[in-house]
Amino acid sequence: MHVLAHGEVVDHTSDVLAFHPHWDVYLLIAVLAVGYYAGMPRLAARFAPQGEAAVTTRQRWLFGIGLVAWLVVSTWPFHDIAEKSLFTFHMIEHMTLAWVVPPLLLMGSPWWLTRVLVRPIMGLLRFATKPLIALVAFNAVLAAIHAPRAVELMVTNDAFHFGAHLVLMATAFLLWWPVLGPIPDFPKLSSMAAIGYLFANGLVPTIPASFLTFATDSVYPVYNGFPRLWGLDVITDQTIAGLVMKIGGGLLLWGVMIVIYFRWWQEEQRFSPSRPERVPT
Repeated sequence: MHVLAHGEVVDHTSDVLAFHPHWDVYLLIAVLAVGYYAGMPRLAARFAPQGEAAVTTRQRWLFGIGLVAWLVVSTWPFHDIAEKSLFTFHMIEHMTLAWVVPPLLLMGSPWWLTRVLVRPIMGLLRFATKPLIALVAFNAVLAAIHAPRAVELMVTNDAFHFGAHLVLMATAFLLWWPVLGPIPDFPKLSSMAAIGYLFANGLVPTIPASFLTFATDSVYPVYNGFPRLWGLDVITDQTIAGLVMKIGGGLLLWGVMIVIYFRWWQEEQRFSPSRPERVPT
């Protein structure tokens, strides 16, 4: 809301919520959806191994949920609020594209299909998915796109914003690869190693999250001139964004680590030798 020189009050919040199509995202997600759901029978007939289901119902659901999550945070109205009003939405968008969409798409893709898609870059991928390399690459990109200049470019240049999201998602796929082991050609981290790997990854975002949470000045000046939806001032907005990055991202990672641990425990119980019964004397 702005006050003009002659005293008239102009409310720009309606501009934030005005419909704005995002054709680049619509097209990319549509291509993936059509290729996966409509093209699966033909792909399965050519590439799927005999004797096993080409794709399971669970995989179809996971892939679909991943695409829907991507669509929701990257298009109107969520994306428009993120780049025209509230940095909190910007942060939720990034966390979704890093922690939610890539693992869902990987788990939703049959291993044989993933192998076909990555075959041209198999050598490069073998290097890039080494745990240390993937960890460094992802966190370097995450830190870079939250630098003030990068954030300013993202909210003022649609092409840069779209490209930054693709790079973030690409490195997020690398990050999740050693944990999920989507194809048998690559070594998968053991359960305990995966937990340690995810725990280490959760430590790095603590630094930028702390700056956002405890800053008393605006970290991203470009947001100072934006309309403030729902009365959230700039400092409160970036504090919430910092909490989303630290607590929200942390809860997601800890949730995955807990699932991995209990699956490992169940496997141990299943294959451990039963205790001999004590014979009464």
